[in-house]
Amino acid sequence: MRGEIAETRREQIIAAARSLYEEKGIDHTSVKDIAERANITRSLFYHYFSSRDEVTDAILDAYVDTFVAAVREWNAQRVRGDVDGALKTCVAMLRRHLFDTDSFRTDLLKSQNALLYQRFSQQTARTLAEYLTRTTVAEYARYHRVEIHHPYEEFYLLIIGLMSYMRTHPDASDELVADLIADTLHLDLGSQQD
Repeated sequence: MRGEIAETRREQIIAAARSLYEEKGIDHTSVKDIAERANITRSLFYHYFSSRDEVTDAILDAYVDTFVAAVREWNAQRVRGDVDGALKTCVAMLRRHLFDTDSFRTDLLKSQNALLYQRFSQQTARTLAEYLTRTTVAEYARYHRVEIHHPYEEFYLLIIGLMSYMRTHPDASDELVADLIADTLHLDLGSQQD
């Protein structure tokens, strides 16, 4: 019971901080603001988190979890044999998650938050590369020859590269991004068995 209350309180603090970050941005949110939004004292905040940075890390974890959930949903909805369709829906999903414009994600791109963005990018790439290697690559290999020798590492590099490329080239067409994915992974686009 006590553990459930503690976890609920922790989630309440994270939700309050996330809401404030999305409204005001990271730099304009203090521990005092978070405590007030969560209806707790600052002392209680510090019982759960040692600093604003620690609660920010928890929010980053939640953003990564949201991104991973979207990839899982995309993976579950893919139609076997439709590699082109899977690429198109993958690019659309990437755009939604990379260009969501709440203040927190916008703040991640500021130079003073470069280390935070780097951590987000690395954690996202690591988690997604592990998931995709375990699921999507394994399924693809049942019907096609996998032409990459180091799936985890290549997915990691592809994800980091795509995030960076799409952020710096937001006008890149969906077709170009899909081609980059297909070329990098040496996907068999001619076969109708996925």
